[in-house]
Amino acid sequence: MKRNATAVWKGSVKEGKGSLTTQSTTLNNTQYSFNSRFEDGVGTNPEELVAAAHAGCFTMQLSAFLTEVGFTVENIETKCVINLEAGTIVGSHLTVNATIPGISNDDFQAFVTKAEENCPISKLFNTEITSTATLV
Repeated sequence: MKRNATAVWKGSVKEGKGSLTTQSTTLNNTQYSFNSRFEDGVGTNPEELVAAAHAGCFTMQLSAFLTEVGFTVENIETKCVINLEAGTIVGSHLTVNATIPGISNDDFQAFVTKAEENCPISKLFNTEITSTATLV
């Protein structure tokens, strides 16, 4: 399986602007700029998209691990915060809230760690990945 996205940029880094389009067109000429990346401008930015990818990938992986051993996943909500310092992503922190009937907190934490280490986006990163997970 291969997926793709296209970025188009016009102008200098600070005054220019760009657009992102994904294969599915969920993002379709979605704007991004210096202001949306480093200030409070309208549009998205690469770090926000990486955070969405990591949260989505991790959450699906956690669900897969839980369901393959027989747990019923009622709900998993994951927020990902990407930490960019001096031009380098230095961390990805996942905050997980889940409703999984019948699982102990120790087992849940073990599955969170397993998903953290094994989702494809986690494997792509060369950075520290941390999490805080709560059973609801």
